[in-house]
Amino acid sequence: MEEQYPVTIQKWLYPFSFLYGIGVAFRNKLFDWKILRSKSFQLPVICIGNLAVGGTGKTPHTEYLVRLLKKKYQVAVLSRGYKRQTNGYLQASLESNIKAIGDEPYQIQQKFPRILVAVDEKRVRGIENLIALKEPEVDVILLDDAFQHRYIEAGLNILLTDYHRLFCEDALLPAGRLREPGKAKARAQIVIVTKCPMDMKPIDYNIITKQLGLFPFQHLFFSSFIYGKLRPAKTEGLQKERTLSSLLRNEHVLLITGIASPLSMVKEIEKYTKKVELLSFRDHHRFTSREIQYITKQFENITAIKKLIITTEKDATRLLKHPDLTDTIRNNLYILPIEVSILQNQQYTFNNIILDYVRKNTRDSSLRQK
Repeated sequence: MEEQYPVTIQKWLYPFSFLYGIGVAFRNKLFDWKILRSKSFQLPVICIGNLAVGGTGKTPHTEYLVRLLKKKYQVAVLSRGYKRQTNGYLQASLESNIKAIGDEPYQIQQKFPRILVAVDEKRVRGIENLIALKEPEVDVILLDDAFQHRYIEAGLNILLTDYHRLFCEDALLPAGRLREPGKAKARAQIVIVTKCPMDMKPIDYNIITKQLGLFPFQHLFFSSFIYGKLRPAKTEGLQKERTLSSLLRNEHVLLITGIASPLSMVKEIEKYTKKVELLSFRDHHRFTSREIQYITKQFENITAIKKLIITTEKDATRLLKHPDLTDTIRNNLYILPIEVSILQNQQYTFNNIILDYVRKNTRDSSLRQK
């Protein structure tokens, strides 16, 4: 296997992880014993989540499912709207802003204006509101980051784990990054190892399969990120879309990220130019005016003739809406979209599992018979 990024576990925090684990186990037992109740719904509900804090690629995988389902079904995406400045149920529109619904729901709404996007910290209430809609009537609901939200009994649970930090190699908070112990994987029908290198060898698949120790009823898939064309942020300018392969070896890239794991993106850009400077911020980071000025200064200090700024779609939603965004950033900013590719020629199998589940559980009885 290729060299992995180090999994840092703070062993001195194990006693606190033990106490945290007791609390998590007790909560899960309350659901198992039916003291706390999970609610199921009479339509397809697909949960996309993980066991760890931080990014495993939930948004790109949610978007993959949207693309797969939206041509035949009315899709709704429900999120809690992390770091939004509102409360309660809120249905997004093209006029919604990041402060109201959060950056990831905003990104999905802007990319897929014909689907429904809603936010609610109480997911049961959110689903009930979506089901009550009559125009349009929702066919399938995708739950973003809700694997630990056991008040909902999703019909299909998709558990993501990062290739560079598998849940079986991690530890519970605060020593590691796990919100639940690895045995919670049993609630998932599908497990996806994300952010895999495209050139994984058969032995690598076998090693990880054994490490994860899944049950016979569970489906295991491996996915990788595909990076699309660089899209200029300033649409009214002379800049045009360009591929990563168009980067010159001496072209200097200032990469700005507010995501949990930017290293895979750095490695991808370094395939084309070694002159990559990373400005990494926390996941979902809200840029301050001082940071905008700092980014501007860092870019202006680059002496290379050929230079540009690259950021993710999620970070672009926050940068471009910032009131103090400078012309230097806007005029030189390119957005790098990310899509998911299912490896091992398993895309057809994965798609069929999803489509078959939705078809068999849709509210429309006429579709069930097809």
